[in-house]
Amino acid sequence: MTARLVVLVSGSGTNLQALLDACADPAYGAEVVAVGADRAGIEGLVRAERAGVPTFVHRLPDHDSREAWDVAIAEAVAAHRPDLVVLAGFMKLVGAAFLERFGGRTVNTHPALSPSFPGMHGPRDALEYGVKVTGCTLFVVDPGVDTGAIVAQTAVPVEPEDDVDSLHERIKTAERAMLVETVGRMAREGFRVEGRRVLLGR
Repeated sequence: MTARLVVLVSGSGTNLQALLDACADPAYGAEVVAVGADRAGIEGLVRAERAGVPTFVHRLPDHDSREAWDVAIAEAVAAHRPDLVVLAGFMKLVGAAFLERFGGRTVNTHPALSPSFPGMHGPRDALEYGVKVTGCTLFVVDPGVDTGAIVAQTAVPVEPEDDVDSLHERIKTAERAMLVETVGRMAREGFRVEGRRVLLGR
Protein backbone atom coordinates (compact mmCIF):
# COMPACT_ATOMS: atom_id res chain seq x y z
CA MET A 1 0.00 0.00 0.00
CA THR A 2 1.11 3.54 -0.74
CA ALA A 3 1.16 5.79 2.33
CA ARG A 4 -0.89 8.98 2.07
CA LEU A 5 1.01 12.15 3.04
CA VAL A 6 -0.47 15.55 3.82
CA VAL A 7 2.25 18.22 3.88
CA LEU A 8 1.84 21.58 5.64
CA VAL A 9 3.98 24.53 4.50
CA SER A 10 4.44 28.23 5.22
CA GLY A 11 7.00 29.32 2.63
CA SER A 12 9.00 28.32 -0.43
CA GLY A 13 8.34 24.59 -0.10
CA THR A 14 11.81 23.21 -0.84
CA ASN A 15 11.25 20.26 1.52
CA LEU A 16 7.84 19.73 -0.09
CA GLN A 17 9.47 19.69 -3.52
CA ALA A 18 11.96 17.08 -2.36
CA LEU A 19 9.07 14.89 -1.18
CA LEU A 20 7.11 15.43 -4.42
CA ASP A 21 10.18 14.42 -6.43
CA ALA A 22 10.70 11.30 -4.31
CA CYS A 23 7.02 10.32 -4.54
CA ALA A 24 7.26 10.33 -8.34
CA ASP A 25 9.02 6.96 -7.98
CA PRO A 26 6.41 4.27 -7.15
CA ALA A 27 9.06 2.39 -5.18
CA TYR A 28 9.23 5.25 -2.67
CA GLY A 29 5.98 4.01 -1.13
CA ALA A 30 4.24 7.32 -0.47
CA GLU A 31 2.08 9.89 -2.24
CA VAL A 32 1.46 13.54 -1.36
CA VAL A 33 -2.35 13.72 -1.42
CA ALA A 34 -2.73 17.33 -0.25
CA VAL A 35 -0.73 20.40 0.74
CA GLY A 36 -1.99 22.88 3.31
CA ALA A 37 -0.71 26.28 4.35
CA ASP A 38 -1.26 29.03 6.88
CA ARG A 39 -0.61 31.71 4.25
CA ALA A 40 -1.88 32.29 0.73
CA GLY A 41 0.28 33.16 -2.27
CA ILE A 42 3.39 31.22 -1.25
CA GLU A 43 5.69 29.23 -3.48
CA GLY A 44 4.94 26.02 -1.61
CA LEU A 45 1.33 26.15 -2.83
CA VAL A 46 2.52 26.88 -6.38
CA ARG A 47 4.74 23.78 -6.24
CA ALA A 48 1.77 21.67 -5.14
CA GLU A 49 -0.52 23.05 -7.83
CA ARG A 50 2.15 22.49 -10.47
CA ALA A 51 2.28 18.85 -9.37
CA GLY A 52 -1.50 18.53 -9.52
CA VAL A 53 -1.83 18.14 -5.74
CA PRO A 54 -4.93 19.61 -4.01
CA THR A 55 -4.25 22.54 -1.66
CA PHE A 56 -5.98 24.33 1.19
CA VAL A 57 -5.22 27.49 3.17
CA HIS A 58 -6.29 28.42 6.70
CA ARG A 59 -4.89 31.75 7.86
CA LEU A 60 -4.86 32.38 11.59
CA PRO A 61 -6.37 35.91 11.25
CA ASP A 62 -9.42 34.43 9.48
CA HIS A 63 -10.47 32.52 12.61
CA ASP A 64 -11.91 33.74 15.90
CA SER A 65 -9.18 32.12 17.98
CA ARG A 66 -6.07 30.02 17.69
CA GLU A 67 -8.13 27.05 18.90
CA ALA A 68 -10.66 27.57 16.10
CA TRP A 69 -7.82 27.77 13.59
CA ASP A 70 -6.35 24.54 14.97
CA VAL A 71 -9.70 22.76 14.57
CA ALA A 72 -10.02 24.05 11.00
CA ILE A 73 -6.54 22.85 10.05
CA ALA A 74 -7.23 19.46 11.63
CA GLU A 75 -10.50 19.08 9.73
CA ALA A 76 -8.90 20.08 6.43
CA VAL A 77 -6.11 17.55 6.94
CA ALA A 78 -8.55 14.82 8.01
CA ALA A 79 -10.53 15.27 4.78
CA HIS A 80 -7.56 13.76 2.89
CA ARG A 81 -7.23 10.68 5.18
CA PRO A 82 -3.47 10.86 5.74
CA ASP A 83 -1.33 8.07 7.07
CA LEU A 84 1.36 10.62 7.93
CA VAL A 85 1.34 14.42 8.26
CA VAL A 86 4.60 16.22 7.45
CA LEU A 87 5.23 19.76 8.69
CA ALA A 88 7.70 21.01 6.08
CA GLY A 89 8.67 24.53 7.03
CA PHE A 90 5.28 25.06 8.68
CA MET A 91 5.78 28.02 11.00
CA LYS A 92 2.81 27.52 13.32
CA LEU A 93 2.51 25.26 16.34
CA VAL A 94 -0.37 22.83 16.01
CA GLY A 95 -2.57 22.50 19.09
CA ALA A 96 -4.63 20.06 21.09
CA ALA A 97 -7.37 19.49 18.51
CA PHE A 98 -4.83 18.69 15.81
CA LEU A 99 -2.77 16.39 18.04
CA GLU A 100 -5.89 14.59 19.23
CA ARG A 101 -6.42 13.46 15.65
CA PHE A 102 -2.88 13.19 14.33
CA GLY A 103 -0.63 12.84 17.36
CA GLY A 104 1.89 10.06 16.87
CA ARG A 105 1.78 10.40 13.08
CA THR A 106 2.82 14.01 12.53
CA VAL A 107 6.50 14.75 11.97
CA ASN A 108 8.47 17.97 11.78
CA THR A 109 12.05 18.99 11.14
CA HIS A 110 14.26 21.21 13.29
CA PRO A 111 17.58 22.78 12.17
CA ALA A 112 19.59 21.60 15.18
CA LEU A 113 20.41 18.37 16.99
CA SER A 114 17.58 18.17 19.50
CA PRO A 115 17.36 18.64 22.41
CA SER A 116 19.91 21.40 21.78
CA PHE A 117 18.80 24.82 20.51
CA PRO A 118 15.00 24.51 20.25
CA GLY A 119 12.90 27.28 18.76
CA MET A 120 13.12 29.51 15.73
CA HIS A 121 16.87 30.22 15.63
CA GLY A 122 18.70 26.89 15.84
CA PRO A 123 21.58 27.75 13.46
CA ARG A 124 22.15 31.17 15.06
CA ASP A 125 22.06 29.73 18.57
CA ALA A 126 24.51 26.96 17.61
CA LEU A 127 26.96 29.51 16.19
CA GLU A 128 26.65 31.77 19.22
CA TYR A 129 27.25 28.85 21.58
CA GLY A 130 30.36 27.85 19.67
CA VAL A 131 29.54 24.19 19.01
CA LYS A 132 31.69 22.38 16.46
CA VAL A 133 28.87 20.12 15.26
CA THR A 134 25.19 20.87 14.81
CA GLY A 135 22.67 19.38 12.38
CA CYS A 136 19.01 18.61 11.90
CA THR A 137 16.36 16.49 13.59
CA LEU A 138 13.17 14.80 12.42
CA PHE A 139 10.78 14.30 15.32
CA VAL A 140 7.22 13.27 16.12
CA VAL A 141 5.26 16.39 17.02
CA ASP A 142 4.01 16.72 20.59
CA PRO A 143 2.58 19.70 22.53
CA GLY A 144 6.05 21.18 23.20
CA VAL A 145 8.41 23.21 21.01
CA ASP A 146 10.76 20.81 19.20
CA THR A 147 10.46 18.33 22.09
CA GLY A 148 8.92 15.26 20.42
CA ALA A 149 10.40 11.79 20.15
CA ILE A 150 13.30 11.76 17.68
CA VAL A 151 12.93 9.79 14.45
CA ALA A 152 16.25 10.69 12.77
CA GLN A 153 19.17 13.08 13.06
CA THR A 154 21.99 14.17 10.75
CA ALA A 155 25.15 15.89 11.96
CA VAL A 156 26.53 18.96 10.15
CA PRO A 157 30.00 20.31 11.02
CA VAL A 158 30.29 24.01 11.89
CA GLU A 159 33.06 25.53 9.77
CA PRO A 160 35.27 28.35 11.13
CA GLU A 161 34.11 30.73 8.38
CA ASP A 162 30.40 30.00 8.82
CA ASP A 163 27.84 32.71 9.35
CA VAL A 164 24.18 31.99 10.09
CA ASP A 165 23.18 31.88 6.41
CA SER A 166 25.95 29.56 5.24
CA LEU A 167 25.45 27.18 8.15
CA HIS A 168 21.67 27.17 7.71
CA GLU A 169 22.00 26.39 3.99
CA ARG A 170 24.14 23.32 4.71
CA ILE A 171 21.72 22.23 7.42
CA LYS A 172 18.78 22.61 5.02
CA THR A 173 20.55 20.44 2.43
CA ALA A 174 21.08 17.72 5.04
CA GLU A 175 17.52 18.19 6.30
CA ARG A 176 15.97 17.55 2.87
CA ALA A 177 17.94 14.34 2.40
CA MET A 178 17.09 13.13 5.93
CA LEU A 179 13.41 13.98 5.49
CA VAL A 180 13.06 12.17 2.16
CA GLU A 181 14.94 9.08 3.29
CA THR A 182 13.18 8.77 6.64
CA VAL A 183 9.63 9.52 5.49
CA GLY A 184 10.11 6.92 2.76
CA ARG A 185 11.20 4.35 5.33
CA MET A 186 8.27 5.24 7.60
CA ALA A 187 5.92 4.79 4.66
CA ARG A 188 7.38 1.49 3.47
CA GLU A 189 8.34 -0.13 6.77
CA GLY A 190 5.86 1.37 9.22
CA PHE A 191 6.82 2.82 12.60
CA ARG A 192 5.74 3.02 16.20
CA VAL A 193 6.42 5.39 19.06
CA GLU A 194 7.38 3.84 22.38
CA GLY A 195 7.99 6.58 24.93
CA ARG A 196 10.96 8.61 23.70
CA ARG A 197 11.88 6.04 21.06
CA VAL A 198 10.60 5.85 17.48
CA LEU A 199 11.06 2.39 16.00
CA LEU A 200 10.89 1.75 12.26
CA GLY A 201 9.30 -1.48 11.11
CA ARG A 202 6.02 -3.20 11.77
